[in-house]
Amino acid sequence: MELIYLSRKDVEGLSIGMHEALTVVDQGFRLKGLGQTEMPPKPGIHPRNNAFIHAMPAYVKGVEAAGLKWVSGYPTNIEKGLPYITGLLVLNDPETGIPMAVMDSSWITAMRTGASVGISAKYLAKQASCVAAILGCGVQARTSLRALVEILPDLSQVRCYDLYPEASRRFIDEMSLAFPKLHLTACSSPAEMIRGADVVVTAIPILAEPKPPLDAGMLKEGGLAVALDYDSAWTGSAMEECDKFVSDDIGQLLSTQKEGVFFSGIPGEIYADLGELAAGLKPGRQNETEKIFSMNMGIAIDDMVTARLVYERALAREAGTRLPL
Repeated sequence: MELIYLSRKDVEGLSIGMHEALTVVDQGFRLKGLGQTEMPPKPGIHPRNNAFIHAMPAYVKGVEAAGLKWVSGYPTNIEKGLPYITGLLVLNDPETGIPMAVMDSSWITAMRTGASVGISAKYLAKQASCVAAILGCGVQARTSLRALVEILPDLSQVRCYDLYPEASRRFIDEMSLAFPKLHLTACSSPAEMIRGADVVVTAIPILAEPKPPLDAGMLKEGGLAVALDYDSAWTGSAMEECDKFVSDDIGQLLSTQKEGVFFSGIPGEIYADLGELAAGLKPGRQNETEKIFSMNMGIAIDDMVTARLVYERALAREAGTRLPL
């Protein structure tokens, strides 16, 4: 028996684009909505303040993707010149349980996270959305913008803000080269960034005791907020004022809230799971004036369908290193 090991360089070298990632992640959400997946809430340990290491298992029947991602997030890594998010992903053969592949999960995490933003926009943003705002200019900001470009044909303006101005400058330099038709602007504050935006994506470090900069009244009428950072960026009142509150996984959201660290300010009524929207079980946006909030915590289903795509592409290209079990 042997498995394939794929380094970060191997995974990135497969040239899988955002369009492909959006396709498989949308399919994963649809299968989730139809009850064709198995995914317990992710357990975690917290060796340092504001840091986490999570175990994220899932099985997706429709695409026969099963496995586990072991992922960490350490905000202080940035000061050390290390990535905030790192991890490994193991894919198993659903028929035998035997491991088929071990791969770096940094690229997978970044791409599926961005794709989840695109799926939120697909079902919850106004079709003619043209202005996006992005809080936090790291890796997830980049993949989120790539997904929004795929989903929102009228997108023309992007405003960003980061606590570190050089991060904003790097983001604008890179994204301007990738999307020369977009007008990208670095803002001096979160309040300036969000003003008039149709879609707002927040991707700042997840903190146990955050000081959210975005409050009630800041999201425009008809706007969509997508939080990738738990409740670090938005106050409870900002979430509660929205007409619909959606999550990528309600069970995981409530399980995390039960731990008593995050989500004390989320509304009592959660409208839908993204899987229900993708499966057509509930409508997404129903008018041009709804304020909608999508809390995307990151789910293992997205990881597994993306990892399966990576694995199949690696087999086709004979990429990676074969290792004996």
